Amino acid sequence: MTNLAPVAAQLEAQAIELPSWAFGNSGTRFKVFGTPGTPRDPFEKISDAAQVHKHTGLAPTVALHIPWDLVDDYSALRAHAENEGVSLGTVNSNTFQDDAYKFGSLTHVDAAVRRKAIDHHFACIDVMDETGSRDLKIWLADGTNYPGQGDMRGRQDRLSESLSEIYARLGDEQRMVLEYKFFEPAFYHTDVPDWGTSYAQVVALGDKASVCLDTGHHAPGTNIEFIVMQLLRLGKLGSFDFNSRFYADDDLIVGAADPFQLFRILFEVVRGGGLNNPDVAFMLDQCHNVEDKIPGQIRSVLNVQEMTARALLVDREALDAAQAAGDVLAANAILMDGFYTDVRPALAEWRESRGLPADPMAAYAASGYQTTIAESRVGGVQAGWGA
Repeated sequence: MTNLAPVAAQLEAQAIELPSWAFGNSGTRFKVFGTPGTPRDPFEKISDAAQVHKHTGLAPTVALHIPWDLVDDYSALRAHAENEGVSLGTVNSNTFQDDAYKFGSLTHVDAAVRRKAIDHHFACIDVMDETGSRDLKIWLADGTNYPGQGDMRGRQDRLSESLSEIYARLGDEQRMVLEYKFFEPAFYHTDVPDWGTSYAQVVALGDKASVCLDTGHHAPGTNIEFIVMQLLRLGKLGSFDFNSRFYADDDLIVGAADPFQLFRILFEVVRGGGLNNPDVAFMLDQCHNVEDKIPGQIRSVLNVQEMTARALLVDREALDAAQAAGDVLAANAILMDGFYTDVRPALAEWRESRGLPADPMAAYAASGYQTTIAESRVGGVQAGWGA
């Protein structure tokens, strides 16, 4: 069996934030399938997220989404989370659903629309103040569908101005992370389409702004681990949104599309000092449309943990020597040996040694929690995508 002792301390410290929206009725833009026991409010989302941490020990925080997670009393939500054994994490803004944002939000040509979008982010920072959250995460749907529809340079200038105003509102211990996506819902150009654009914007803002890398937000064939390396090298990788994509859509279980890619990404995270680095947050960003929500999140965090263990076990000394000698095949073989190492039995044993279930998926299925919520959450309006 693989010996995890040399990397146990690093595995012990690993934490992966869960998205509250993954527990609601979430899915594709074509159809969202409801499931028994779906949460009816943010409090129940937090309770479900706590089950993932209870069975894996990997997910101590839950990200919120505004306005989907609006409540009257955030101190009560914070206390509820702590009572469930987790805490509240990143606050995500939303400027992609209001009719006013049809032609953009922070980049809109109309100052009144930009004001509305900026004020929304101010409200998100107010939530952060109440919940003790550190990070404000911004993803924009802003862009155009046709050549000539908008002035691309002007939109960048307005984005810079809007972000600067939001940045100035952050507290001393708060940060902004700017996510990017190369297309969708804008099809001709997106205002923040790539890591370079996000980097250019956050560098201009200052030390409290950095890039959020969503692993599903790249064109096919993109070398994502190169981007990870570069952002870590530049000190501007603030967070991950882990998921998978097939074809044009994303938000699937991390590692489902390409486990080797996930391994390569995590190897560069380890190599670049990003693992268990407080300045590099790990988070899932997923919508479980056809699978059950809680087991879907359990599977995802376990996939990240498994590939992290494999990445940590790569013989770095031997790899460095092979690279220095120009031994192409040896260097590749050393990396592949790490990827092919089956760490699952060792991780199961390691979990048991920490008082966790050896098989979290089976333990959750046997816990009866799913049956309990399916029977008790009847008669209310289920919280879902857009709720």
